[in-house]
Amino acid sequence: MSRFSIGIMADSLRIPFAEAARVAHALGARGVQMYAVQGEFSPERLTEEKRAEIRRILNENALVVSALCGDLGGGGFVSRETNPARVERSKRIVDLALELGTNIVTTHIGVVPEDAESERYQVMQEACNALAEYAASLGACFAVETGPEPADRLKRFLDSLSSKGVAVNMDPANMVMVTGDDPVRAVYTLREYIVHTHAKDGVMLRPCVPEEVYDRFAGIGPEGLDVNDYFREVPLGEGSVDFPAWLNALEDIGYHGFLTIERETGAQPEEDIRRAVAFLRGII
Repeated sequence: MSRFSIGIMADSLRIPFAEAARVAHALGARGVQMYAVQGEFSPERLTEEKRAEIRRILNENALVVSALCGDLGGGGFVSRETNPARVERSKRIVDLALELGTNIVTTHIGVVPEDAESERYQVMQEACNALAEYAASLGACFAVETGPEPADRLKRFLDSLSSKGVAVNMDPANMVMVTGDDPVRAVYTLREYIVHTHAKDGVMLRPCVPEEVYDRFAGIGPEGLDVNDYFREVPLGEGSVDFPAWLNALEDIGYHGFLTIERETGAQPEEDIRRAVAFLRGII
């Protein structure tokens, strides 16, 4: 038996969910991850009939949901004014995740500041404590995606929370592209928090200011900043992530969950994902 399960981010295929599930099954994936913040998978729009249809499609293709993506955008949980509404919406995504058979919701919370005494740090703590307590009460967790800050800083932030309901979605590409952090070392740093991973690759072109980059993704960053000047996501195995060493580290800490392939760029996503599945099978 393989030491990990291969999953696919359904949205990365850029086709309707039913078709994406069939492709994932044909490629031999065991699970899929879906965005649940807008469109057909937003909790507000998913009728009981639609939820039953999703479960039917999953069953027909012998798939489970590895996680839902609950990234609400807009910079994460950095505003005391908007956080209450964002926390409540995130709770509904947890409810949906459990209904679809997973207890993991991945998200970005914003860049964790270095200064633990700063107001932004405390605002993020308050929101994440609320998320953590709700998720933990249901046996679920919000998994913070790695990349915006070094692993050491993220661990200190997670250690400061009131429960383990906020965990980690390890994305090694984000680390090598944005902070230049070592994904292998990060596995050991974050070992007690990792509940899900993204199999993604990339290269850093030149150093960036993470806050500016992630603000740009959120639509609130500096005008004229082009993230393509700083890093590039590439097909699995063609970037800076040392996948054999990273996978060995994950196995070493006892992680045997999903490696969910994510492909955010590229003109041929299905072909890239097909190659990514073959690449992972070759080393696991």
